[in-house]
Amino acid sequence: MSRRGVVVGTAVVLLAGAGASAGAAGADRAAGPVVGQAVVNQGRDVVVGTTQDVTFPVTVTGSGDPALTFVDVDLKGPNGGFYTTDAFCESATACTTTFTVNAHLRPGGDDPVDLTNAQAGTWSVDALADTADGTSVFARDLGSFSLKRAARLTVNASPEPATEGSRFIVTGRLERADWDTYRYRGYAGQMVKLQFRPKDSSTYATVATARTSSTGALHIMARGTEDGYWRWHFAGTATTGAAKATGDYVDVRP
Repeated sequence: MSRRGVVVGTAVVLLAGAGASAGAAGADRAAGPVVGQAVVNQGRDVVVGTTQDVTFPVTVTGSGDPALTFVDVDLKGPNGGFYTTDAFCESATACTTTFTVNAHLRPGGDDPVDLTNAQAGTWSVDALADTADGTSVFARDLGSFSLKRAARLTVNASPEPATEGSRFIVTGRLERADWDTYRYRGYAGQMVKLQFRPKDSSTYATVATARTSSTGALHIMARGTEDGYWRWHFAGTATTGAAKATGDYVDVRP
């Protein structure tokens, strides 16, 4: 149903015939082209929201003897996820292309890009590389990568200003992208860290944890001891990206 995607992984493909001896395989390895590595988005997860295109580079490298000239990359994901794209190589050893993914269909497009919730998770990649001597090298299941649904967090501390030593409420909500409806919806049952950063510090420290409600809501009591910023931090899951709320400043007064 989908047409484009992403890839990350590393593999070596040796052009040695089945049943060949170690010596014969070594000769083939020296003489034949090798697809060495495929890297996407500098090795980071690819995280997709509800309506915006997410575009990132994919680079496939090889031995360069003979030179790589063209590469076709196919991505395979859960529940029939499949994207493909190709590119001419910029050098004898490297071929860089880009993938664009989106949860939302492009109106009027002849090559629509779309995702479903069931396709979030671990994907794998195949690559077909052409070389200068006319050889084609097919590499199956080069590696795996994570294609995740975007998450977002809100935070609010009240009442403000707070009295020194008094307790106040920190609330928030964790949501994640719903690729089926193109909306963000509450993410239930997730552990989220409450973090604090003093006014004159650049570092947040975790002071408590809370679990989201059935609607993704968060609620915890905190104590005001000094001026500073409060935020929620979600580490992410296998199918959902990490998220941090923008810190809410609380002025603590005697």
